[in-house]
Amino acid sequence: METPVKTPRLALAATALLASTALAACGSSADGAKASADGGAGGKADVVLRLPDPGNNGFLARGKKDGSLDRALAAVHAKAAWTGSAGPFAPAAQALSADQLDVAQGSITSAVAALAQKPGFKLFAQTAPDGVGEGILVKNDSPIRSVQDLVGRKVAVSQGGTSEYLLLKALAKNGVPADKVERVYLRADQTSGVFNSGQVDAWATWNTFSTPAIANAGAHFLVNGQEVGSDNYAVWAVRNGFADKHPEVVKAFYTYLRENGEKEKADPAGYLNVFTDAGPTAVTPAEKDVAVNVSKQGTPADAISDADTARFGTVAQFFADQKVTKQLVDVKPYLIDVNRLADGAK
Repeated sequence: METPVKTPRLALAATALLASTALAACGSSADGAKASADGGAGGKADVVLRLPDPGNNGFLARGKKDGSLDRALAAVHAKAAWTGSAGPFAPAAQALSADQLDVAQGSITSAVAALAQKPGFKLFAQTAPDGVGEGILVKNDSPIRSVQDLVGRKVAVSQGGTSEYLLLKALAKNGVPADKVERVYLRADQTSGVFNSGQVDAWATWNTFSTPAIANAGAHFLVNGQEVGSDNYAVWAVRNGFADKHPEVVKAFYTYLRENGEKEKADPAGYLNVFTDAGPTAVTPAEKDVAVNVSKQGTPADAISDADTARFGTVAQFFADQKVTKQLVDVKPYLIDVNRLADGAK
């Protein structure tokens, strides 16, 4: 029987506030774009592709700044609208289903959890699991030296996604019963202070948050994704209605993702601090080496193959076995063969 999870009430309130704020931000931008997002009167207006703002780093940030994404989309009479901000996939999945976003990126673990509900999206692209940028963090002076040492400890996780998956995978691989470790459910963007102050003993997270923790907060991976045998792909999701009406736009966006992901992998440092090298969104000099190392070992987006689909199924089965989802989620009906979209087929 699982140990009761202790979740701070303030954290729950903050989570609800942040989620509603993110969706409100999406909605405020989406309302103005909705008419043209479906093609406009007579189909003559540019189609608007609504996606989360990319922030300060990565090839999508570069594409926003230099206009290269809009130029790529212009070939299929479309343009980008940046709405809300990139973050956890759970609120993005809600925004897709509520017609407030058209595309968003997340993890297959978060996608499986969202697909267990009533999804309004499908998956059209994947990036191989991040073996070195995600895992379970502990402080450098922590007495925790092995996964077995987590017994009786508190580990911060985001519920039903990458964090919880990584922790449960590590425990399962090392023969540690899940109910012997206390999971403290927090949003990833709320966890840094809790981890740094010692209120939790470890933190299961991904590269967005592990990079500054390793570079600035005296943390290291107890185990990383590769060491726990992670199948945690990054995936791109598209709103059902958008995919049905504008398959050529989805295909053009996917092509941009693949080609520019390859460019970033070849020169990761060139895609850091795209808009500013100061302030809270900037990668610090101490973080740069960590971020570059993770990016160099990554892979660009690609179509979802049969082998990828099988590994998605493995994640879904694991979540069902671990009672993260109430039942096994069949991912296959929610996949798009992006290579067939050029001729309008799904």
